[in-house]
Amino acid sequence: MFSNTPASIRTHSPLWAGAWLAPLLFALPSPAAAQPVLFDFDQELDLTKIPARDVQLSLVKQEKGSALRLAFGHKQAWPGLDLAAPKGNWDLAKFAYLELNVKNVGDTEATLCCRVDNQGADGVQNCNTGRIALKPGETGTLRVDFSRKPASDPGIKLFGMRGYPFSQQTERTIDPAKVNQLVVFAPQPKEDCAFEIDNLRAGGSDVPPPADTSTPGEFFPFIDTFGQYIHRDWPGKTHSVEELQRNLAGEQTDLAAHPGPADWDQYGGWKNGPTLDATGFFRTAKHEGKWWLVDPEGKLFFSHGIDCVRSGDSTPIDDRQNWFQDFPGDQPGFAEFLGKQGNVVRDYYQGKQPKTFNFLGANLKRKLGDDWKQRYAELAHQRLRSWGLNTIANWSDEAVYLRSDSRSRRTPYVVSVHFGGKVLEGSTGYWGQFRDVFDPDFERQLRSRLQQEVGKSAGDPWCIGYFVDNELSWGNEISLAVAALVSPPEQAAKRAFVDDLKAKYGAIDKLNEAWGEQHPSWDALLQHRKAPSEQKALPDLLAFYARTADSYFSTIRKAVKEVAPNQLYLGCRFAWVNKTAAEAAAKYCDVVSFNLYRRTVANFKPPFEADLPLIIGEFHFGALDRGMFHTGLVKVKDQAERAQVHKEYVEGCLRHPQFVGCHWFKYQDEPTTGRGLDGENYQIGFVDTCDTPYPETIEACREVGYGVYGRP
Repeated sequence: MFSNTPASIRTHSPLWAGAWLAPLLFALPSPAAAQPVLFDFDQELDLTKIPARDVQLSLVKQEKGSALRLAFGHKQAWPGLDLAAPKGNWDLAKFAYLELNVKNVGDTEATLCCRVDNQGADGVQNCNTGRIALKPGETGTLRVDFSRKPASDPGIKLFGMRGYPFSQQTERTIDPAKVNQLVVFAPQPKEDCAFEIDNLRAGGSDVPPPADTSTPGEFFPFIDTFGQYIHRDWPGKTHSVEELQRNLAGEQTDLAAHPGPADWDQYGGWKNGPTLDATGFFRTAKHEGKWWLVDPEGKLFFSHGIDCVRSGDSTPIDDRQNWFQDFPGDQPGFAEFLGKQGNVVRDYYQGKQPKTFNFLGANLKRKLGDDWKQRYAELAHQRLRSWGLNTIANWSDEAVYLRSDSRSRRTPYVVSVHFGGKVLEGSTGYWGQFRDVFDPDFERQLRSRLQQEVGKSAGDPWCIGYFVDNELSWGNEISLAVAALVSPPEQAAKRAFVDDLKAKYGAIDKLNEAWGEQHPSWDALLQHRKAPSEQKALPDLLAFYARTADSYFSTIRKAVKEVAPNQLYLGCRFAWVNKTAAEAAAKYCDVVSFNLYRRTVANFKPPFEADLPLIIGEFHFGALDRGMFHTGLVKVKDQAERAQVHKEYVEGCLRHPQFVGCHWFKYQDEPTTGRGLDGENYQIGFVDTCDTPYPETIEACREVGYGVYGRP
């Protein structure tokens, strides 16, 4: 799909990368095999024999052939149809993905999914799924990348990572040689929707990583002194401290040649563009039909940023003594990079406090010297401007973004605010339980945390604003209300809910009649720990959920504005959201934030009707062609495609009338052997674990970043 010819790579490669990028030009995959069409709907097809669930099927004549029209209802959670392989299986082993042409022929924006199945598929096991969201009348290509089952068990058992040098993964994987059906469905539609699909085909060429044929005795150690995988080589891999330092010298030449966009003011705003009212701080404004940030000098500002500008994550070393070659943690001068992980939320180390080591930090010291922290901060600011980035985004080191005083600051930044509070006992969530917003401890701890910003970011013109929390589990539009009811009687949220019910019904008998319950008293309801009938209690559950969401956002907005009235409240970085929570955010946030891991956001529609500014807190793409074991949340084939999709994503954001910025997650790759928090080891950095930039991504970022303003 994307050009990866040697000519295109040479054109966009910085000078300092030329020496080590050259081997890549001879390691590119061969052109994709001809795409076999699995279904094109041009032949006679008996639609009555296709298994379908809450979807009406019809063939539609087009200029060239026919398409299949899918008119989905919304009575079922997953309405869809099954397209079985005519001969039992398709052998798609040579291909990298399946894709199909899609057109939204309904009246509302909607999402369509396609699932590629082996026998025994259940939505998690033995299947891969892709999706596309389209506005009415819009066309697109839905793509399902193949995530393959392990070919064999090498007898080497590793742990504490999301990805491995050889696949140990069983969930969400398939054998492409044994695809028995395709499932096309609408995911939990709230209203009727309709699509036309055509030309279901396999594409791309599978390019497996070089096989690791070591025996267990030969395999260990498998991580070198720089934190890199030993049993493979790739363009950009560091082989010595001298090479690490030579790379720095070459990069300095490149940075000097690319000092940054000429049309930016000191903040990164559009120097030569329109001048709006200057308040001395960042604010929002709608200008000529598009929302913008406005910088302290009154210039339009698009926040093109990157998360986690800091000296990396640490990886656990406990129970891994034979994993590391020439381990720097045992050497003089590197003790500062040893630590302990206090909060592990996933997998092997959960519930433990493993010892850790920060390989990136050690490599920065090798590269920059004993004063590496100060030099690293300077280099980060220089890089961001040179790369076309104007924002230090979430979870970055305040020693980088604050520097010594506001007069010497060089890059606008946002601040990540996290705080404690009592949990809502009945709640669940990927990152942890929801907190009880009705407990006084919620506001008390929030205010205590924000007070730490007084004299630092609060009142600082370079501070855009605050993200408070991240990827909370909002669930569906009754989940937090149900969670309150199943919590213990002393839970503040439960008491607040029962008080609301008392005010509405007066007598417990009236509640019992409405809910079909038999509680002898209001106190008995407080003691009760089971959920009511969702259908019968629905109006009350919806109402209390809405009150919970409103209380959450209103409390935070009030606290932020009391401490930092001139900074923006940027929301909670929705990853999972429902309409009720989103509407509460729209009511109180200056900018509503979403973490959007997808290939494009050009047609993104927020789950509320209000015309408000939006910002993307996280997105990324990753590949497996540079020594890492996991692609991250959005997989691409290689660094060339990664660069291209990155550019297209940001361009889609720029075209969108509501987005005022997008922030890539994150500045550096995660540790090869997994970060201590949860084992993530994604290839998602602008730099690798040796602090070497990825030239393809840098050039794509420059191309879009230097042209962020004045676009047609």
